[in-house]
Amino acid sequence: MANHLQLGFQDASSPIMEELIQFHDHALMVALAICSLVLYLLALMLTEKLSSNTVDAQAIELVWTILPAMVLITLALPSLRILYMMDEINEPDLTLKAIGHQWYWSYEYTDFKDLTFDSYMTPTSDLPLGHYRLLEVDHRVIVPTESTVRVIVTADDVLHSWAVPSLGVKTDAIPGRLNQTSFLISRPGIFYGQCSEICGANHSFMPIVVESTPLANFENWSSLLSS
Repeated sequence: MANHLQLGFQDASSPIMEELIQFHDHALMVALAICSLVLYLLALMLTEKLSSNTVDAQAIELVWTILPAMVLITLALPSLRILYMMDEINEPDLTLKAIGHQWYWSYEYTDFKDLTFDSYMTPTSDLPLGHYRLLEVDHRVIVPTESTVRVIVTADDVLHSWAVPSLGVKTDAIPGRLNQTSFLISRPGIFYGQCSEICGANHSFMPIVVESTPLANFENWSSLLSS
């Protein structure tokens, strides 16, 4: 959950989000090195007298051609690795279908019989003490901890987007099309997200709440709802 005046990412709760934060820090270090080099060269040009050998040197032209290519490679390789990791879905333990509506989410646990529900934002007047305004819902998505969950995302009317930042998940919900993503939550907790695609007047009022519990608790919850 993000805090007031927070500048960085939310705490990672999945391996993919941990990789994304590490790549973000790696890219920032590369950008810092580039900015430092450019500032140093600018200061050098303003304070030192350039000779004709410096201006016409072929060695410098070679360096400022090869060096940017090497920088791009150091950014592209880890980026491609994370992209392929995010697209891989190998033998999920649970499949969840998320359907976007104006303006609420419907969920279907396809591995269970008749385990479906709608998830609406809890009005401020009905909000229990200590819960987050505009982020709490009447029915949370319950998933087991340390289990691979595949999420099939679609929409019933207009474009939506199912996004939970701390899990590193953001998938567009498109009418007539099934998109899929996956996540593995590494610790128990409650994780908040929102629709991240402008979908109409109440776009800001269709939050997403994912609660991660131990497998035994998830089995008890699913048996109660499906019975």
